[in-house]
This record gives sequence, structure tokens and C-alpha cells, in this order.
Amino acid sequence: MKFKYLFLIAAFTAVTQGVFAQYSQDAIRYSTFQPGSTSRVKGIGNAGTAIGGDLSSIGNNPAGLGFFTRSELSFTPEFDLSSVKSNYFNQTNTASKSTANVSNISWEFYNRLNTPAGQPKDKGWLSVNFGFGYNKTNDYNESILSSAKNNTNSITDYYASLANQYGVPDNSLQSWAYGHNLIDLYGTNYASNAFTGNTQLHNILRTGSESEFDIAMGTNYSNKLYLGLSLNFTTLSYNSVNNFNEVGVASVLENGAAVNRNYNSTYSQIQHTTGNGVNLKFGAIYKPVDAVRIGAVITTPTAYSIDDTFSEGLNTSLSNGSKYSNGPIDYPLSYTLTTPFKAAGGIAIFLGQAGFITGAVEYVNYSSTKLHDADGYTSSIDNNTIQTTYRSTVNTRLGAEIRLPAGFMLRGGYGILGSPLKKAGVDTKMITGGLGYHMGAYYVDLAYMNINGQQTITPYTAAVNPAENLNKTNNNLFLTVGFRY
Repeated sequence: MKFKYLFLIAAFTAVTQGVFAQYSQDAIRYSTFQPGSTSRVKGIGNAGTAIGGDLSSIGNNPAGLGFFTRSELSFTPEFDLSSVKSNYFNQTNTASKSTANVSNISWEFYNRLNTPAGQPKDKGWLSVNFGFGYNKTNDYNESILSSAKNNTNSITDYYASLANQYGVPDNSLQSWAYGHNLIDLYGTNYASNAFTGNTQLHNILRTGSESEFDIAMGTNYSNKLYLGLSLNFTTLSYNSVNNFNEVGVASVLENGAAVNRNYNSTYSQIQHTTGNGVNLKFGAIYKPVDAVRIGAVITTPTAYSIDDTFSEGLNTSLSNGSKYSNGPIDYPLSYTLTTPFKAAGGIAIFLGQAGFITGAVEYVNYSSTKLHDADGYTSSIDNNTIQTTYRSTVNTRLGAEIRLPAGFMLRGGYGILGSPLKKAGVDTKMITGGLGYHMGAYYVDLAYMNINGQQTITPYTAAVNPAENLNKTNNNLFLTVGFRY
């Protein structure tokens, strides 16, 4: 198969070292989606597994639909600001990207069941409610910028290592580097023509998201047991443009003599990926007493069908006036992917009319992510990488809501999202807050979410791998407007 990446880019919280990756990192990226929710549940740290009675139930725990006694509709736009601070050879840079989009649209229909004559109206199956929703479950938008003077090695060393390992077949990256005078054959081995002390600039721009369309049903049995089921259709769109630029001095042959020339060379990669998938959710909430709710939900693996196009190109100019350009060459692939099974449990304790506190834990085994063979692609190498690199983890979320006078509500939450990596992984931290105003049939909720994570990118492999250490911060605002009828 065609090796897909030069740049080592793992999951959001990942720290990786080693050889460059293949489709395994995409598989993990598309497996790290979070439950969609309204601003109310965002404000309590997305700890909505046991809450019920909120439209987030459609995309989180469908059993929560059983709590509704009226029909309801809501709309949630969001504003996201991604900021990435990089440290590359002790030089720091910061890049940011802002986006506005729709986070959640939900519509629930209340359906009261007829109570048999002579039976208490609060016993037995009381309602079967239906919900339809759209949820954004992953956001890929970000910009990364790293630059520094590298006195240790050059990306041309990487090109030479490819030539020594695989030869220089036509239209390969190493053959382009050879034609651009960046590497040469010295005896029986290829080596870089560049001197150390090069200036390097690495820019990555990512766009896209993952979303889910949900069809859900929730039931109420005696105001004690609530059961739910949802069918969820997922879509993803991921785009990435990677440019690695190096400026330095190289020794090139001119008329049989070695001459030092300045060079400016950029290696580019572009990826465009789309996909569609489907999964099921099964949920339950039980009230042992009125003040306590215990919830659980399982999500089946998502079966994805993915179309991916990866392209690469190399452009170089020398101070002697020579200019070289190769690519872009496309490498399309259609394949299927199965994301991990997920299980979540939670508890909510209601403090009368004062509000509630809630917590939820979610188990995900990222090592069970599985790619499947396709025409021109054998998945065994990637699946082995997934099993040896990634692990199972637990995501923990806590939240609370306090009811204030005059229909106002104050919310806060905290979450720890476990790293999927077996080694050197760093958990992602999440802090949330929110305000709500509920008055009769109408309500407005506002939520703020701050997410902090870390990542290390190795832009190319060499005897000593250069490392870009990234600190990532996402500041997100959500506004939900809802109506009950």
C-alpha cells in the first residue's frame, strides 16, 4: 500500500514517537466522537447519562425521552475558537482558527398511552415518546504553525532514508528529492545534499466535523423505569492541508563540480475524507427514589464506509535559477471501518427544587477499532498498529445545576477524557459553565466549554526525530433556544 503520512498526527490528546503512520491514526480520529447535547447538558460537563427530560437524551441516553410530558423543540448554534501553541526547538508559535456552526437540533413528540379502566394513571406503561435530532459529535477545525532553525538534521535526511530502504521508483517522494538535487547517491547509499542549520516552517490546516442524525424512542413505566432505543446515522468530513517548508544550503553538482546553492523546498500533503456510518444506542434510567436517578447506555460499534483521497507534491527552487515541481499525485482509497463499542453509566441526585448534581463515566476500548481489507489495501498492518499503540480508557464527567430565583439557572461541570495511547498519553481536561432562563413554554440556555489537551508531532523520521510539542485549547460557546408545546 501507499504510505499515507509523513507527519505523525495522532488523536487530539496523543503524544507519539516512531515511524510515520498509515490509516490507523484516521481510524482512531474517527472513533473519538463525543455525545451531542444541548447547552444545558454542555454546561454540566456533558454528564447527561442519568438526567432525562432534556432533548440531549435523543443523542445521549434515549431512555431520557420517557421523562417528557409535553412535546419540545430546540435549536443550538455554536461558536468555536481553536488555539494551538507549538514549541519547536525552543521556539514558540501560536495559530488559531474560529468557526460557527450548528451543534444540535432536536425535536421530541410526546405520546401519552391510554391507561386501562380501573388502573391507576401513574402505573404501567405511561408514554412512548419519539425524538429526532442532529448532533455535531466531533470538530476537526484547527490551525497549527511551527517554525525554527534545525541544527540537528534536515527533511532531506528522511528522503535519503526512503531511497535507501525502498529505492527510487518513478513518482516516489524520494525520486522527486533526487531529481531536485536534495539527495544524491554516494557510493552505494543515498545521502542528503543539505548542510545542517536549516530553517523549517510547518503549517497544518484542518477542517471538517463528524455529526449524527438520530431517530430515538423512550418509554416510561410507572415513573420508575425508563427505557430507550435510538438508530443513529453518522457522517464525517475531514480535510487536511500539510505543508513542510525548508530553506537552507545544499551542495549540488554543476558541470561535474560540487557547488553550494541556497534552496527552498516545500513538501505538501492534502487529504480529503468523507464517510457514512450507522450505530444503535440502548439506554435505561431507574429511579429507586424520587431524588435519585441511575442511568446507563451502550452504543454499538459504528460501521463506517469511507472514501479517502490523499495527495502529495514536492516543489524546490535553487539559487542557480533551477526550479522543480512534482505532483500532486492522488492516492484514492475506499474502505470500511468499525469504531469501538461504548458503555456509559451515571447517577443524578436531585436536591428538591434547588437543583441537582450528576456524574457519568464512559468506557471505550480504542484498541478494538478495526479497519477492513479493501481493493488495493490490506488492513493487517494498521490493525496491528492499533492493537499495540492504543488502549481502553475511561472518560469521567461531573456537573451540577443550581436553580436561582425568577426562572434562572446556574451550571458548572468538569471532565477528564482519557488518552487512547498506551504510552506517554496525556488526558484531555474539560471545564464548563452555563446559564439558563426557563419561563413557561420557552427557555434559553447558554454554555461555555474550555478543552485543553496536548500532542506531539514528529514531522519526519531521522536519526534524532524532531518534535513539535503542542498545547491545544478550544473555547466554545453554545446557545440553545427551546419551545415546549
